[in-house]
Amino acid sequence: MKASIVGATGYSGLELIRLLHNHPNVEIHSVVSGTSEGADISEIYPHLSGLGIPRLSKLNADETDVVFYATPSGISKNEVPKLLVKDVKIIDLSGDFRLKSPELYEEWYGKSPAQMEHLNQAVYGLSEFYRETISNSRFIANPGCYPTATLLGITPLLKQGWIEPDSIIIDGKSGVSGAGRGLSQTTHYPETNENLSAYKLGKHQHIPEIEQVLSEQVNKPVQVTFSTHLVPMTRGIMCTIYAKMAKSFIQDQIEALYRDFYETSPFVRIREGGTYPSTKQVYGSNFCDIGFAINQRTNQIMVVSVIDNVVKGAAGQAVQNLNLMMGWNETEGLNMTPVFP
Repeated sequence: MKASIVGATGYSGLELIRLLHNHPNVEIHSVVSGTSEGADISEIYPHLSGLGIPRLSKLNADETDVVFYATPSGISKNEVPKLLVKDVKIIDLSGDFRLKSPELYEEWYGKSPAQMEHLNQAVYGLSEFYRETISNSRFIANPGCYPTATLLGITPLLKQGWIEPDSIIIDGKSGVSGAGRGLSQTTHYPETNENLSAYKLGKHQHIPEIEQVLSEQVNKPVQVTFSTHLVPMTRGIMCTIYAKMAKSFIQDQIEALYRDFYETSPFVRIREGGTYPSTKQVYGSNFCDIGFAINQRTNQIMVVSVIDNVVKGAAGQAVQNLNLMMGWNETEGLNMTPVFP
């Protein structure tokens, strides 16, 4: 299968190159960059030397089978409609088609939204929740990194009715690569090194995405409190999620619920009582590791969910979705162990 990667010089695009280069069923047909057309990508990234990656070029949709958009938000909404009339599959890693409400997109992203007819064609690509719909689709809106960690972490409890829907608090922490490759003062080394900073408190564009999916899962409106923090590391997301339990539960009940919920999900790993995952334990992999702690005194549960933000939070999940779309084994091309230490 011939694949094209638009936005190939960004971090998610690079991760797509890494994963697809080793995928047994995929050939990287073209890598596309709006700023470096004609260049050999190994001139920009020497670690790709000698791998046979094509030179950076324009997109020719007539010569490819699947197009990945690893671009910032605001780009794919203008380009994807031209591809929807062609016989090509589309996986968009930006936020342009995740929200089903154009008004919410405009409010939270501060940009003009995609057309409603195109939003209606996009399938939200959280692989573990929407396998059947993804398998029958040709256009996927890949989830955001924070929503992936959060939704996988809290949804089983919410669907089971074991937590109060209005009590969910999400404390998110991300490595610097989550901000992309562009330079800014907040991601400048002297500003991030040996520093921990909060940002976009209550204003992060992933809030409506999280609420949209949770509300859909339980068929009623759900709102969350969501805080985000920048951590001085390259990769990784940890979401520590707090919620009030609907009644008293013990650790074994929680673990049994999650193991049953994710029984057929090869990339979700549940920790046993008293152990909690760390970002290093999923580094470079497509895993989401989840652990729990119950505070019997306050009748609250704490869920710790970790992912690699550019793999399970972006490129890895995009490849997982491609596998589902093609009817291949869900783990094809993704069976790597985490990088440790």
